[in-house]
Amino acid sequence: MTRHSRIRTGWTAGAALALALVSGCEGLEDGAAGPADSGAAAPAAGPAVSPLRNPDGTGPGLAPVTGDGPEKTARDLIEDLATKGRGPKTGYDRDEFGYAWMDSADGVPLARNGCDTRNDLLQRDGQDVRFRSGSDCVVVAMTLDDPYTGTTIEFRKQDASEVQIDHVVPLSYSWQMGSSRWTEGKRRQLANDPLNLIPVQGRANSAKRDSGPAAWLPPAKPVRCAYAVRFAQVAAKYDLAVTAPDRQAMLRQCGG
Repeated sequence: MTRHSRIRTGWTAGAALALALVSGCEGLEDGAAGPADSGAAAPAAGPAVSPLRNPDGTGPGLAPVTGDGPEKTARDLIEDLATKGRGPKTGYDRDEFGYAWMDSADGVPLARNGCDTRNDLLQRDGQDVRFRSGSDCVVVAMTLDDPYTGTTIEFRKQDASEVQIDHVVPLSYSWQMGSSRWTEGKRRQLANDPLNLIPVQGRANSAKRDSGPAAWLPPAKPVRCAYAVRFAQVAAKYDLAVTAPDRQAMLRQCGG
């Protein structure tokens, strides 16, 4: 059985779990695959799901959050976030979060499954995925419905920069909001947690840089509340504060 068929088969269970639980930026590196761990979950592939139905980030994409009930749930999540000012960037370095894209960041889904984080995410969100000959990890071609721009990208590995992996909560942003004081292990988790990672158009990711939601939002307006929810989910999971303007911007995207 190929890795891709394992992913497709695993989606039913992943979707069921996500439904039961309803209540950045890096781009180019392909890390080496680490040792396989038979206990690690495979990413789920299929149509994009709402972040409210995908609290661990193993489901694909970022479907819009719409309707009074879901938007109220979104606002409640965002309103619970603590706020503070953005601190200095002094001492920030990408290496403080581990090398990209490691398969050995313990404590997050998909770790130690024999495939690096970037390729895990390409498989999670891509459709019609094709692998390098002899590999069930390295993605060489796929179709991506990019949530940030609302466009469809025909990805080919020779043009790898066309699709980059965004850290929804940018690592530099997290550093300025307190991750500078975390253990290296916790920073590695943030950098490789599928909850914080979305494959998107490279140009959109580059434009975002390390901005918070007050300074940058996805160009595709229908997904902006979903983006705010995902930003809030990551901040809540890692006990990160956001700036007051960022929280206000997030609330506005969800009808607040």
